[in-house]
Amino acid sequence: MKKSKTILIGFGLLISMLIILPFLIPVHTYLQQAEKIGSEKLGVPVIIGSGHLTFLPSPRIVLNDISVGEHQEARFGRVVAIPTLSSLFSDTKIIDINISKPVIKQAVLDIVAALSAKKPESDAASSVHIHHININDLELVWPNSKYPLLNVEATLKDGSQLESAIVDTQDGKVKVNITPQDDEQLVVIDIDHWTSPIGLPMLIDTAKIEGHLKNSRLDIPKIDVALYNGKLTGNAVLNWQKGWKLNGKVKVEQLAVKGPSSLVSKSVYLSGNLFGNGDFSSSAKEAGGIADNFQANFKFKVNDGVLHGVDLVKMASLLVKQREKGGETQFEEFAGLLNIDGKQYHLKDIKISSGMLAASGQVKVMPNKELDGTVEVDLKSGMGLAAIPLDVSGTINEPTILPSKAAIAGAVAGTAILGPGIGTSLGVKAGSAVSKIIDFFGNKK
Repeated sequence: MKKSKTILIGFGLLISMLIILPFLIPVHTYLQQAEKIGSEKLGVPVIIGSGHLTFLPSPRIVLNDISVGEHQEARFGRVVAIPTLSSLFSDTKIIDINISKPVIKQAVLDIVAALSAKKPESDAASSVHIHHININDLELVWPNSKYPLLNVEATLKDGSQLESAIVDTQDGKVKVNITPQDDEQLVVIDIDHWTSPIGLPMLIDTAKIEGHLKNSRLDIPKIDVALYNGKLTGNAVLNWQKGWKLNGKVKVEQLAVKGPSSLVSKSVYLSGNLFGNGDFSSSAKEAGGIADNFQANFKFKVNDGVLHGVDLVKMASLLVKQREKGGETQFEEFAGLLNIDGKQYHLKDIKISSGMLAASGQVKVMPNKELDGTVEVDLKSGMGLAAIPLDVSGTINEPTILPSKAAIAGAVAGTAILGPGIGTSLGVKAGSAVSKIIDFFGNKK
């Protein structure tokens, strides 16, 4: 009994020492050294708000309120480093890291890029190997995008190479699973009723994306997305061995285009079923430049639909008032080629056909969302007018579609000389031809 009491007292004293000892160690000095080393290694200021050591329930270092960068490009609410007991007295420490409430801004990519460009200071093996990383409530702060909070759980081998990982949104709508497969990692992304935070807020019903990650290359042979009662399939390859390069193909079938097109413009949009296919690519020095240098060519057609917000028949009649807007144009087919060059969009080879008209043309959407283009409308009626050119201007949100000034001037002159009907038609053709000649020689300068 006396021996048991002695053991209990000794154990109590040991626990007490483990609780008291961290407060006797001058942690502040070590934090200053850690800030200095971190700043030198990363090339940007590193500030640690506070920290302490604790030995219960196991030895660990706890750091609070960490910021990285001149403008706090990365912030971490709490970081806990926990060495495994078996490595405490070995030359190489194996640790697990738990991170809470990190906030990462897009500008952190510049820090990562600068760090990657540096040559390693030494080839000596690191004395610390990270085995497991657990991140809770990760917030990504990107311009014009609102990402959901993420949770990340990753396992590394040899202290730096990714072995497996699980990344999921807190609402459970997106999950990324990375698992070892032979000499690579299998990457599987599952999406269930999720609104994309990138670009247009498009609602994805379900999606499954499978890829293979090896060294600095991600091959995605299968993209399968269900959205707006249609289907998007494709493939892609992302390579970042020397700069960042992306390329791939995409195919769309039976997609109800009214929903996504009305996200682009509330005043002028399409309805009908979209079919199309094309390829895309991008290259950039840094990952952040992929979107800015995005290139794509997408051949499309929309069957049995309506162009809402524009009545092309009325516009081409030359009787429409300058400020009249609204109406709609029903069509059997709306086809063309969408070319994307960074932030500029170009609708080429537009063809619209219906019982009332046939139209063709091209429209550019500038990076500032201004419109510039021409659509020629051939009316199938007793009016006898052919190929009425309509100028497209304004912005995506406030487009303006009017008969060209040359066509109006020609129609007025032809009507005055030869009378309505044939005179009007010949005048329109003459005015349009003169305008094209002027544009041709103007573009040659």
